[in-house]
Amino acid sequence: MLGFEQIIFNPAVLAAFAAAMMGTFALWANPARVINRLFFSGSLHVALWLLCLEMALFGQDGLYWLRMATAVGAFLPAHLWIVKESVRSQRGFLHFRNWWFAGLIGIILAWICFSDWFIPSHSTPDNRLRGLGYYAYMIGVIGLYLILCVQTMLQARSTVGVKKLELQVLLLGGCAACFAVISLMVLNAISHDSVYIKLQPIVVLTFYGGTAWAMLTSRVFDARHMLFIGLQKLFLVLAVSLFVWVANELLAMLMPASLAFILAVGLGLWFAASAGPWFQLVFDLNLRGEDARRAAFEAARSGSRPEQLEPAFVQLLKSWSSADHAYVLTHMNGQLRGSKMELPVNGPVAMALTELRWATPERLARQRLEGHGLALQQFMEKAGLGVMVASGGHSLSLVLAVSVPVTRRPFTYPQVAQLLELASIIESAMERAQFSVKAQHAEQLATVGLLGASLAHEIRNPLVTIKTFVQLLPKHYDDPAFREKFFRLIGDEVSRIDRLTEQLLDLATPRAYAPRMIELHPVIHTAVELASAKAEDRRIRMIKDFQATPDQVYTDPSAVRQVLLNLCFNAIQAVETQDGDRWIKLTTSRQVDSILLVIEDNGPGISAEMLPRLFQPFQSSKSTGFGLGLAICSDILNGLKATIAVDPPVANRGATFRITFPCQAS
Repeated sequence: MLGFEQIIFNPAVLAAFAAAMMGTFALWANPARVINRLFFSGSLHVALWLLCLEMALFGQDGLYWLRMATAVGAFLPAHLWIVKESVRSQRGFLHFRNWWFAGLIGIILAWICFSDWFIPSHSTPDNRLRGLGYYAYMIGVIGLYLILCVQTMLQARSTVGVKKLELQVLLLGGCAACFAVISLMVLNAISHDSVYIKLQPIVVLTFYGGTAWAMLTSRVFDARHMLFIGLQKLFLVLAVSLFVWVANELLAMLMPASLAFILAVGLGLWFAASAGPWFQLVFDLNLRGEDARRAAFEAARSGSRPEQLEPAFVQLLKSWSSADHAYVLTHMNGQLRGSKMELPVNGPVAMALTELRWATPERLARQRLEGHGLALQQFMEKAGLGVMVASGGHSLSLVLAVSVPVTRRPFTYPQVAQLLELASIIESAMERAQFSVKAQHAEQLATVGLLGASLAHEIRNPLVTIKTFVQLLPKHYDDPAFREKFFRLIGDEVSRIDRLTEQLLDLATPRAYAPRMIELHPVIHTAVELASAKAEDRRIRMIKDFQATPDQVYTDPSAVRQVLLNLCFNAIQAVETQDGDRWIKLTTSRQVDSILLVIEDNGPGISAEMLPRLFQPFQSSKSTGFGLGLAICSDILNGLKATIAVDPPVANRGATFRITFPCQAS
C-alpha cells in the first residue's frame, strides 16, 4: 500500500491538482465569460478522471476505480462538445440544442463500464481480460470524438473572427489530447503494459493545459501557427539531437569520451543557433513580419519630415494587416495626433494603453475590465479597431491603431509582437523627423538673423529715396514729369521692400516642402539677391554662370532658397578671411535627366578630416553655430529626391558643392 507522501507526489495527483488550479484561475480571470466557467467545470472533470485513474493504478480496489475512471471519461466528449458550442454562441449549455445527445451516449458508455461486458469480474492483474463491452466503449468514445472533430471542422469553415481561431485551437488541442489517451488505452490493451496508462496523466495535462492557455490567455493564437511552431521545434530538436549523436560518435574515436561529449554538445549548440533561422524559413514563420520590417526601414530612410513619414507608415500598416484603415498618432502638445484621429495623453484610453502596451478586442474580452480598460474597449469598438499598440514611457510618444482586417480575422499575438517591433521603428523615425524639423526651423531663424543687417541696408535705400521724393513733392507737384516719375518710383521701391519682406517671412516660416515643376534660374537669382548685400559688404564677388537650357526641375523653390542661402553664407564666412580677390561662383549645366548646380569659392576649403562627416549633425569648424546647416541641407534635398556632394579637398582650391536636381518626378 502506498504511503500518503507517495500518493500526494504521484504524477497523476499532481496533474489533477494542476488541472483544478488552471480551471480556478480561468474562473477568477473573468467569471462573467461563459467559456471561462465551462473551462472551470471541465478542469474539475479532468481532475476527477485523473484521480480515479490514479486509484485504479495504485488503489486497493483497482478494478472498481478503473471502471469509475472510464465512466468519468465517457462524459468528456459531451463536456468538450459543450465548450465548442459556447465558443460559437457565447451562451451557457442550457441554451444549446441537442446537448443531451452526447450526454445520453456518455450515460450508455458509463453503464457499460460497470457491466461484465466491459471487464469480467473474474479478471485478475496477472490474467487481464477484456470483454466485448471494452471494445464497444472504445469504438463509442472514438466515434464521439470523430463526430466532434468533423462538426468542429465544418463549423470553423463557416465561422469568422476569433471564434474561428478558438474552434481551430479547440479542435487541435482537445481532440489531439483525447485521441492520444485513446491510443494509449489501445496500446495498453494490446501489450498489457501499464506504462501506457501511467503516461495518460502527462499527455492529458500537456494538451489540456496548452489548449486552455491558448483559449483563455489575453494572447490570441492561430492554430496553424501553433502547429507550425510545434513542428519547427520538434524537427529542430531531432536534427540537433542527431547532430550531437553523430558528432559524439566521431569525436569519441579521437579523444576521451567525456571530452568528446562536451565538444559535441558545444557543436550542437552552434548547430541549433545556425539551423534555427533555416527551420523558421522552411515552416514559413514570420515572413510577413520580416517584409514589413524591411519596408519600415525603407520608409524611414526615404522620408525626413513627419508629414512625409506618416502617410508612408499608414500605407505600410494597411498593407501589412490587410485592413482598410490605419492610424499613426504622435505626441504633440499633450495630444496624440494623427490623420483623422486624436487622443488626449491624459485621457482614459491613453492611460489604459500605458498600462497594457497593446490591446485587441479579444484581449479585452478575456480580461476583467474596470475604469480605463472599459473606456478603451468602448473606444476600439466604436472606431472599429482590431489592434492598438503604444510606444514610449509613462507619457506615450507613439500609438499605432489598425482597423479590423477585411477578412474579419482577429490579430494574433505573433502579429501583435510584429506590430510592437514596427512601432519601435516608426517611433525612432518620427522622433528623428521631428527633431530635424525643429533643427531646420532653428537654422532658418539663424539664417534670418544673418540676413537682418543686410536687409536693413537694402530696405533703407528705397526708404531714403521715397523720403527724398516726398520732401520735394510740395515744390514740384505742378510738374507732370516729376509726378509721373514720383509715382513710378514709389511703386517700384514699395514693391522691392514688399518682395524682400515676403522672402524673409517665407524663409523664417517652417513649412512642408512640396515639389513641383519650376524654373531653377529665377529661384537661384532670388537667393543670390538675398545674399549679395552681405557679400558686397565683405567685398566678395558673386559670379553667376547659368548654362542649363531648359532649366525646369522638379523641386520646391522655398527649399532651394533655404539650401542656397545656407551654402552662400557658409561660403561668405569662409572667403572673408582670405586676402586678395575673393569670389563665390554659381554655375548650372544640363545633365541627362537632371540639372547640376555647382557652388564653389576660393576660400581655405574643407579639411580631409572633416570631409567624411561633413553632412552629419553638429559638425562644424566655425566657432559659432551648431553645425546643423549642411545636415539640414542634406535632409531637405533627400526629401526632394535631389542630391548634394562635395569635391575632395585640393591644395590651393576652395570648397566645391554639387547639387543635382531631378527634371521630373521620380
